Parts: sequence; C-alpha cells; structure tokens
Amino acid sequence: MSNETIDFNRMLKDSLETLRSPQTYFSSLPLTGGFAEPVIKAAIFGAVAGIFAFLWSILGWSAVGGGGIWGGAAGIMALIWSVIGAIIALFIGGAIMLVISAICGGNTDYEANVRVTASMMVMYPINAFFAFFYAINFTLGGLVGLLISCFSIYLLYHATIRALKGKESSVRIVAIVLLVLALIGFFGGRKVNRSFGNYQERFRQEQLN
Repeated sequence: MSNETIDFNRMLKDSLETLRSPQTYFSSLPLTGGFAEPVIKAAIFGAVAGIFAFLWSILGWSAVGGGGIWGGAAGIMALIWSVIGAIIALFIGGAIMLVISAICGGNTDYEANVRVTASMMVMYPINAFFAFFYAINFTLGGLVGLLISCFSIYLLYHATIRALKGKESSVRIVAIVLLVLALIGFFGGRKVNRSFGNYQERFRQEQLN
C-alpha cells in the first residue's frame, strides 16, 4: 500500500512545467511512489477534457455538431467516459511506453512508465480544448490536431531520454516513425473527408433530380 501524499498544487505546477520545460521536468520526475498520483492525475486530465467536450457539444462546436438538449446529453456522456477512458488509457499507455522504452534501451519498470505516461497526458485536455476547430473546418481541425501530435511526440522524446534513460539515437528513430505516422494520419484523414464530402454532394444532387 502506498503512503504517497497527493499534492494538487504540485500537480498543477508539474503539468505547467511539463509543457514549458519538458527537459527539466522529466529529468527530475520521480519514477516510484505508487500508482495513486498517476491515476488521480489521469482522472483530472480526463475530467477537464470531458468538460471541454461537454461545452462544445452544448454549443454545437463538436466535430459531430450537436447543440441544445441532445448536445448536452452527449456532452454529459462524453464527460463521464472521458474520465473512465483517461484512467484506462493511463495503464494501456504505460504498457506502450514500456515497450518504447525497452526498444530504446531504457527503464522497463511498469510503474515508472505509468508515471511518465500520466505526465504526458497533460496533452489530453489540450487536445479536447482545440477540438472545436473541427467544427469550423475539418482540415483546420486536422492541422491543429497534427500540431498537438507533434508536441506530444516532443514530450515523449524527452520523457524517454531524460526520465527513462533511453538511448537518444534510438529514441530519435522512434520519434521520426511516430511523426511519419501522424503525417500519414493527417493526409489520410483529409482524403477520407474529401471523399465523404463528394459523396454527400452527389447524394444531394440525386435527391434534387
């Protein structure tokens, strides 16, 4: 049983430090102390992300539209599942992080990788906040999402090297592969959206005729 003390003010400062100076933050990140703090941190990030999803649904600014009572109902469900999903993602992400760290010759202790993952999940609410761009324009939303993915890879790069002590040359290769996958996802998403838009236009024309 962990005797870890949860300090919410420190969590906030750590989250800001993760974004401002990941090199410094991950160099001093404690890799032991129990799972309580990572779980609470993930739940908080999930709750904040869920609040943004809830607001965008009410305002009709989500990628799927919405607004009004139906948007509010969808938003409430998004809020609940955002917290649950964040906690699940923490442990799955910890396992994925462990594999990446092992490939790069770094720390393969599961707890250490979960704690690193929890810190990187600061991007979860940030991604949810900027999701309203999808309601403005799908391509714009995709571009913003791509930039967020790039910064997430940047965090992973420093986390693997500085906290988990992975080999920099190997981590660089992993980061490049992830960046390529993010680019493929962006351009692939644009192609799918364009095809779907063309299908909708043809369908409207057929209905008019």
